[in-house]
Amino acid sequence: MASDALLEICELFYSIQGESSYAGYPCFFIRLAGCNLRCTWCDTRYAYEKEHQSYSISRIVAELNKYPGVMVEVTGGEPLLQRNVYPLFDKLLATGRIVLLETNGSLRLDNIPEKVVKIMDVKCPGSAMHEKMDFDNFEFITPKDEIKFVISSRADYTWAKQLVSSYDLSTRATVTFSPVTSRIASPELAGWILADYLPVRLRIQLHTILWPGRTRGY
Repeated sequence: MASDALLEICELFYSIQGESSYAGYPCFFIRLAGCNLRCTWCDTRYAYEKEHQSYSISRIVAELNKYPGVMVEVTGGEPLLQRNVYPLFDKLLATGRIVLLETNGSLRLDNIPEKVVKIMDVKCPGSAMHEKMDFDNFEFITPKDEIKFVISSRADYTWAKQLVSSYDLSTRATVTFSPVTSRIASPELAGWILADYLPVRLRIQLHTILWPGRTRGY
């Protein structure tokens, strides 16, 4: 049965949604273990470096039900590496909650259930993973979804700006630019966006402001 299917879990936690258009709302996070990319600036290496646990889908839903009515996000690592994530989506949607998926854009998005909000995290050259992106995934993005660029340099910004223009991404979905704060300052990225009248949203990780110094489970 799908409810007995197992997933490898890095962590389950309840916190404030920190990065998407839903930032600021209470959210239950399901962080799946494993990732197929190795971004230079990754802040969740523990998702593929540390030990993880096997959870049945029914056990995950039981944990979620401790937090009535809140939205839920499936993230990683890269959650689409695990085939049992698809029955998990079905079980989460059956609870009537908003279901978010954060995915790195390297794996096909054509089988994601329609009601799941997809947050496609497009990797810029500064990540050293940009050649792994599957730009055909833009065809599976709808207006309810989001396309996210994490910017670590002016070169990343220029690359992302060109991609937004070439694929007309701002008409497909909400597009966000977020700074790698160890490499560029948020005001600097804001200035570039303003100077170019770019139709994107600047996003700053809200959870890092609320809980500075914490490295996971927030």
